[in-house]
Amino acid sequence: MTNSKLKAKSIYFLKIVRKIFLLIGIFFSICILLALTEQPFWAYHWLGTSKTELKWEPDVIVLLGGGGMPSQSNLMRSWFAEKAAKSFPDAKILINIPGDINDSLSTPQLVKKELQLRGIDSTKIFFEADATNTRSQALNCKKHIKMQTPILLITSPEHMRRAVLSFKKAGFEKVNGLPAFENALEADLSFEDDELGGNKTAVPDVGKSINARYQIWNHLKYEILIAREIVALAYYRLRGWI
Repeated sequence: MTNSKLKAKSIYFLKIVRKIFLLIGIFFSICILLALTEQPFWAYHWLGTSKTELKWEPDVIVLLGGGGMPSQSNLMRSWFAEKAAKSFPDAKILINIPGDINDSLSTPQLVKKELQLRGIDSTKIFFEADATNTRSQALNCKKHIKMQTPILLITSPEHMRRAVLSFKKAGFEKVNGLPAFENALEADLSFEDDELGGNKTAVPDVGKSINARYQIWNHLKYEILIAREIVALAYYRLRGWI
């Protein structure tokens, strides 16, 4: 191969790489600009609330697992499960988390212990410990719950829409949802940078800017969760699971 052909191929390759980096730069610029707005929060909020209207008093509260124990997701869901159980004292609780229920240190058993610490009667708690994704969670619940039974799903906000749609697709007729939203800290987190000592630099003070310190980063996190969930919803739709 002549030098001229090699040079032409190298130039063509570099052009492709440049276009790829340009597209990546545009994409991340859009993400950052969106993070400066309220749209990521409202999209996250929509995923959590669009299918959660409480139409029926639940007979079974279904706690869908989200990780190990302890973990942020499972502790949050356990907190909401306790509140739901006390609002609906006649309801049973199904812990729908994969694991070995004969092992006292397994995640399902640790979640049960967490609920017991919160004052939930252990006789009202039972398990579905084989399902490993939302679709199988919905299908396996049919072994324990009749299709006509009103249920209340508890899961993370970004997962709620897919969970409700999956359970309805599996045949459950009365599906409610309770998204495990975090509550914002009510305290004023602003401060005066110079009062805290340290070096005085030309970098702008951030003590009064909650947006720069917290909101933009939270919104970027929401964007990742939203993007993942949109892909998951599309996959579930293509598979006919929702």
